[in-house]
Amino acid sequence: MLTKVMYVTVYVTDQDRALRFYTEQLGLEKRVDHPGPDGRFLTVGAEGHPFEIILWPHAAVAGRPVLAPEVLAPGPLVLESDDLRKDFGIWRGRGVVFDRAEPEEYPFGLRVEAVDPDGNRVSLRQQVPVLTGAED
Repeated sequence: MLTKVMYVTVYVTDQDRALRFYTEQLGLEKRVDHPGPDGRFLTVGAEGHPFEIILWPHAAVAGRPVLAPEVLAPGPLVLESDDLRKDFGIWRGRGVVFDRAEPEEYPFGLRVEAVDPDGNRVSLRQQVPVLTGAED
């Protein structure tokens, strides 16, 4: 039985530039940074949470054959905030590029899309609190 999701991979053209974006601009922490036989294994994650994002060299940059464009374009990375409007202002001040001027409200909560330096979409969300009935 599966017990957890360990990693998700984001393909990047410059690992150092990507590391600066995810740590200095979005505020994630660097977790692992090791050279390996297949390339530098570099991960980031949210403080206090075990899930990690691998910042992996794009196949074309790493000298590996490119199979198909859809293989190199994973879906958006989704990160959750407990105060998206506040974090949005902080991230915008750090130079993060967004798809709109402010987060939008949806039935599930708030959402806005950012773009990392390699064009990977990063969906930033804040969920609506789930009422258990005890709050009534």
